[in-house]
Amino acid sequence: MSAAGFFARSPTFKSLISRIVFMHIVAVAVVAIFLPLVLFWLLNSEVDQLHREAMRAQAEALAERIVRQPDGTLAFHLPDSLRGLYSDAYGRYQYDIRDGEGRLLFSSHRRDAAASAPRLSDTISGGAVTRTVDGQTVRVAVAEDLAHRDVIIDDIISNFFRRVGWITIPILLILLAADIVIFRRAIAPLWKASEEASNIGPARTDIRLPTEQIPREIMPLVTAVNQALDRLEDGFRVQRQFTADAAHQLRTPLAILRTRIETLGDGAARQALHADVDGMSRIVAQLLEIAELDTLVLDPGETADLRDVCAEVVGAIAPFAIAQRKDIALRGSDTPVMILGNCEMLQRAIYNLAENAVKFTAQNTSVDVVVSDDGVVRVRDCGPGVAEGERELIFQRFWRRDRQRSDGAGLGLSIVRAVADDHAATVAVENLPTGGAEFTLRFRLADKVFSAPA
Repeated sequence: MSAAGFFARSPTFKSLISRIVFMHIVAVAVVAIFLPLVLFWLLNSEVDQLHREAMRAQAEALAERIVRQPDGTLAFHLPDSLRGLYSDAYGRYQYDIRDGEGRLLFSSHRRDAAASAPRLSDTISGGAVTRTVDGQTVRVAVAEDLAHRDVIIDDIISNFFRRVGWITIPILLILLAADIVIFRRAIAPLWKASEEASNIGPARTDIRLPTEQIPREIMPLVTAVNQALDRLEDGFRVQRQFTADAAHQLRTPLAILRTRIETLGDGAARQALHADVDGMSRIVAQLLEIAELDTLVLDPGETADLRDVCAEVVGAIAPFAIAQRKDIALRGSDTPVMILGNCEMLQRAIYNLAENAVKFTAQNTSVDVVVSDDGVVRVRDCGPGVAEGERELIFQRFWRRDRQRSDGAGLGLSIVRAVADDHAATVAVENLPTGGAEFTLRFRLADKVFSAPA
């Protein structure tokens, strides 16, 4: 599997930063291992080269002191200043001078010829030069015992890791920490763009991803997303406009139809047609409400008195409840409850909840609208309740449990959900232990938002 495939399939590396940091950690680890080894090899090679050159220089200096005597033999004169360096007592340097056939002519040891040649091993290193002295070839070999107490180069190399080489690890770790900070600052514009993207929704199709400080490599993606959002906004606008236009166009035929029904003589037929027209008129009104909600942009500083809103709703729906031999009451807080929201939209949502509760509660029972000081509205009825599997379905547009019913189109609760979404509120439904259902709307209190520290 390739590295790209591994990162794509691994849940740990879904983050761009985690991928970059992980790959950089691997690179740092490899460098931390191989860099000291390379430095050690380079240092050791350089020391060996310098040592060989020094030994060759010594061999050349010794070769210059070989001269031919009048009797034809070779003589080697080592000055007193150098005798101590090549003495057995000091034991650091050795030399052998041989003729072209390998016979030992001069040596710093007093041993047999076979054993007196400098031996190159782990602790003996040296160099040799070949020279011609008056037509005779001689080979001068010089060696140094690296284990001698006066040789510190070998100690430097052997202690490189312990004393110097370890410094590469913290340096690389500091570099890694700096890279992480750099990466985070580099992708900060992407985080800002993602925060803006999280606010995009059906009610806020006007938001676009910011292009300031976006990296050049990411700019084509951001531009393409913004262009796609432009197309989506155009599509939403056309759809909303169609809904609003269709609802407006239906109002006039319905009004004409209602007028013509008044001319009918049969009272029962006229009453049935009036009921049908009223139902259609309500659907049209709800469609207009949905179109308005889709285009609603709330003022962040707009506030409303939740108790006053509920009081107006209860007063408006009371005649409808009494006509069905039911009751509705306002309970809870007696003081204003200020929340963030649009008063008209809140009335529509709570009215739909209360109207729905009045429809399903039993006759001679009461619907309670309870307002709490924490910005919560609860609408309780004494009806059949809501099955657990339907508690999300009832908020969908045009959903109805009984498709044969003609007293609604399934839009009321979807309007409640839309208003809640626009106000960053929540709506939920539960069955009461004593029977019936309880719908709960939770809004944000205005005083808590404005008193929060900046």
